[in-house]
Amino acid sequence: MTAIKHALQRDIFTPNDERLLGIVNVCKAGKKKKNCFLCATVTTERPVQVKVVKVKKSDKGDFYKRQQTWELRDLTEVDAKDASKENPEFDLHFEKVYRWLASSTAEKNSFISCIWKLNQRYLRKKVEFVNVSSQLLEESVPSGESQSVAGGDEDALDDYQELSTREEQDIEGMMEMCEYAISNAEAFAEKLFKELQVLDGANIQSIMASEKQVNILMQLLDEALAEVDTIEGKLSSYEEMLQSVKEQMDQISQSNRLIQISNTNNGKLLDEIQFLVNYMDLSKGHIRALQEGDLTSPKGIEACINASEALLQCMNVALRPGHDKLMAVKQQQLLFAELRDTFARRLTNHLNNVFVHQGHDQSSTLSQHSPELTLPKHSPLHRDLLRYAKLMEWLKNTHREKYEGLSRTYVDYMSRLYEREIKDFFEVAKIKMAGTSKEAKGKFVGLHGSSGKLTGSTSSLNKLTVQGSNSRRSQSSSLLDMGNMSASDLDVADRTKFDKIFEQVLSELEPLCLAEQDFISKFFKLQQHQTVTPPLAQPETEESDGSMPSRIPPQAEHRHSLSSEKDTVRMMMNKIFQSIETELNSLIALGDKIDSFHSLYMLVKMSHHVWTAENVDPASYLSTTLGNVLVTVKRNFDKCISGQIRQMEEVKISKKSKVGILSFVVGFEEFAELAETIFRNAERRGDLDKAYVKLIRAVFMNVEKVANESQKTPRDVVMMENFHHIFSTLSRLKISCLDAERREAKHKYTDHLQSYVINSLGQPLEKLNHFFEGVEARVAQGIREEEVSYQLAFNKQELRKVIKEYPGKEVKKGLDNLYKKVDKHLCEEESLLQVVWHSMQDEFIRQYKHFEDLIGRCYPGSGITMEFTIQDMLEYFSSIAQSH
Repeated sequence: MTAIKHALQRDIFTPNDERLLGIVNVCKAGKKKKNCFLCATVTTERPVQVKVVKVKKSDKGDFYKRQQTWELRDLTEVDAKDASKENPEFDLHFEKVYRWLASSTAEKNSFISCIWKLNQRYLRKKVEFVNVSSQLLEESVPSGESQSVAGGDEDALDDYQELSTREEQDIEGMMEMCEYAISNAEAFAEKLFKELQVLDGANIQSIMASEKQVNILMQLLDEALAEVDTIEGKLSSYEEMLQSVKEQMDQISQSNRLIQISNTNNGKLLDEIQFLVNYMDLSKGHIRALQEGDLTSPKGIEACINASEALLQCMNVALRPGHDKLMAVKQQQLLFAELRDTFARRLTNHLNNVFVHQGHDQSSTLSQHSPELTLPKHSPLHRDLLRYAKLMEWLKNTHREKYEGLSRTYVDYMSRLYEREIKDFFEVAKIKMAGTSKEAKGKFVGLHGSSGKLTGSTSSLNKLTVQGSNSRRSQSSSLLDMGNMSASDLDVADRTKFDKIFEQVLSELEPLCLAEQDFISKFFKLQQHQTVTPPLAQPETEESDGSMPSRIPPQAEHRHSLSSEKDTVRMMMNKIFQSIETELNSLIALGDKIDSFHSLYMLVKMSHHVWTAENVDPASYLSTTLGNVLVTVKRNFDKCISGQIRQMEEVKISKKSKVGILSFVVGFEEFAELAETIFRNAERRGDLDKAYVKLIRAVFMNVEKVANESQKTPRDVVMMENFHHIFSTLSRLKISCLDAERREAKHKYTDHLQSYVINSLGQPLEKLNHFFEGVEARVAQGIREEEVSYQLAFNKQELRKVIKEYPGKEVKKGLDNLYKKVDKHLCEEESLLQVVWHSMQDEFIRQYKHFEDLIGRCYPGSGITMEFTIQDMLEYFSSIAQSH
């Protein structure tokens, strides 16, 4: 390998001013082995360029030639494949990856080490050496073959320095003076040695000649040293003096630092003292107010409020670390606690006395004072107690137990007071209701000689029934004779008074509850913030089938504390007014017992007040209580409707008298009139519409039931008269939810009118009708119309014989009997006689025209006509109607 290296240096690199520093014998990995050499070279000229050259032996001879050259600065990565095992393969990453297989691992390692050193020396470029042992990347050059390959040349390169221009000129001049220098180097060297000895001798003589000057110089140096010693002595004395000054200055600095620390500490101590004095000092006036302040006068209350707030601030001050260990702070805290307890005890005793006095003050009943239906006003008490509101808030924050005890005391005594007042108030209301009922009942007895007014909830329809001629014929033992409209007038007046009484009861309760709830929230400092809610749904009521509709809770988000305080207000109100719901239900039961139709008034009034209360505060006690009572009212309303339907089903008719307009049909009419008056612009219109539908379907069903059971009056007459009455009622009242039933009633009335006319009229010209039925049967069998007259049974002679049996006089007589029969069937109240008679006239004329048409088609040119004309018939009908 050394011979090859010298050959390559001589033949390839020296001509190009390059030095060969590293070489490795390689071939391409994975291919057919064609050996070549990778050479690491540097240029001899500056700046130095480092290259990697691929050299290959020529195919035509034994000389070598360059094949490819890379700049070392283009190298990015050297991959030795495996750092722990011997592997001759390695990769060089230039513009692409070149994969090589070295002839030996030692050559590969030597070449990689040479590349690393050249990079470190000349380029210092970041080249990645992957899978290379760390020993190869050290500065020291390994021994052995690698030393001979790269080390010697690199050291020679380190020692080599170029001659400067002047050095070259001096050497050339010397060599010219000694021409034999080239031919006889030893003579030249000997001459140079002799000249050097001459120069050394001259130098020694020069030194010896200057000894005198040296002695003088040494003397001067001794004098200088003496002077230096003198100066050092003075500097030492100065240093000693400065040392004492330094010590004094250090003492002064230390004293100043201690003074500064003392001042800082004094300032901090003053701040702490000022903090404690400012925030934990209670004035004598405040202490006196807390211990002896007057809790009855406005000024005394104001002083107590200011003192309590100052005390609370002192107690709640945030002490700094260490303050709680100070004896003065502990004493002050004990004083504050004692003042707090003392004032809390005084305030609690005073307010307890006020509550107890108020609970026993108004002991007389409402009925004993005045018969007026009014509740006492508690606004003066509320106004007086609200002066203590801030003190109650202070008590709530400092003595929770005493605050809760006062709350319980207030609730206890006020519940007793309100219970007496509310009980007396409802007693007066019940007396007024009962008095109104008895007064109306007495008037009714005076008019008719006996009581005709039913008070049971199951007789409401019957007591509203007012009949004309039908009322003189009882249909059932449960239907009473009402006489005339005076009884109904009395019912209306009675109900109107009841409505006013019930409205006054609710109007008195509403401001009372709202005022008390507002006072509780303000006095006991319980938050009652209103929230904006969407349009309110109808209050929770019970449907007629007994199911409870879902109620949407208020859609508002509150903190837990706010919700808890609202619950506290609601609980206090429930305890204070625990008798309101019971008394209201009792009053409602009484009103329903007096007259079940009162439930209509109560439903409207109660719904309106619930709606108003929910607009003010959906979560208030009043809203909740009235909503619960509304459920009872709605249930009574549903019972009233169910009672009317049950009465309809229990109606029995007389077998000896005609039916006429049924009592429950008249009852529905008067119920609808009353309901429309009560529910005008009411919030609960939907409940009434549902009741209407149930009632009208029951009316329809029971009219048909009575019509089927009727023996005296034809079924068609019962259906026609009652459905005509229903249709007239619905058309007059214009109830929108019953439009379909109105059209159905009209349809039934029309159908049964036509059916009754046809059945009653029958065949007034019976033989003539049978004759033409036979003619129509022959035509239907296929006989031509003009050939019918040739049939033996239907010839012209037979036709004339039949016509002669019905002269005008006989026809008029038959119509007169028919009129009497119809008059006997129909009732006077509905006035349908003329309508029915006119319909019969139209039907008779239709039959007459039909007969004439058959004569004209089947007996053409015969000249056969009826014994009477249409004009005669019109005169018959008119004269009969006028005569009756």
